[in-house]
Amino acid sequence: MTDTKATLEIRGLRAAVEGKEILKGIDLTVRQGETHAIMGPNGSGKSTLASVIMGRPGYTVTAGTVVFKGEDVTGLTADERARRGLFLAMQYPVEVPGVSVVNFLRTAYQSVKGEQTSALAFRKHMKEKMEMLGVEDAMVNRYLNQGFSGGEKKRNEVLQLAVLEPEIAILDETDSGLDIDSLRQVATGVARLVGPDLGVLLITHYQRILNYITPDFVHVMIAGRIVKEGGKELAQELEAKGYEGIRAELGLEDAVGAATE
Repeated sequence: MTDTKATLEIRGLRAAVEGKEILKGIDLTVRQGETHAIMGPNGSGKSTLASVIMGRPGYTVTAGTVVFKGEDVTGLTADERARRGLFLAMQYPVEVPGVSVVNFLRTAYQSVKGEQTSALAFRKHMKEKMEMLGVEDAMVNRYLNQGFSGGEKKRNEVLQLAVLEPEIAILDETDSGLDIDSLRQVATGVARLVGPDLGVLLITHYQRILNYITPDFVHVMIAGRIVKEGGKELAQELEAKGYEGIRAELGLEDAVGAATE
């Protein structure tokens, strides 16, 4: 029986920013329905990996491939990858004055789906997702991220994820800068979306978000490489040992301060 689940396959991926190599040979497979967590200290290349997977400008792939659903997408633009079913929730969402959240979402939805959607049909679709996530009407009528708190920006990213319905989502430090209550709201929203139709690659520094989102696989990234892999218990080991403990265990003491993300 043929597996119809969408699969993201990263093989031997090396990438540079402004001539400096950041990723130094990444191998990773994420399937629709799986939740993966990539954990690592500052400067390990986690955010670079997210950007390269999504095809953000400014990153040069020097070796390896990004294959999605059997297609090599390494040379495709970010919008082309989005139309194929990939999604990136950014660490620092940008403000777009003059464009309401609802108008942005409808435009993005039509672009990704490749079809025109009536305002009424889209509003019904969006409203279903808002109710699922507990998002208020007031938020979607505001200009995109303008004047939003950190928590509101991240909740808006989760709403985008829900509305666009990708097959694989990369969440780049969704917990960054959030207080305890905001973290709970955002993480609970993501947890509601996790299921057989969504594969998640969650990038984080800390174990705390994994109290709400249980990963199937955990990957430890240091100095541009994945150095250790395991199940959810690996996140707890990291919490106990710290990254310095993992470095010492693996003999990676010289890998400190490798590359900025």
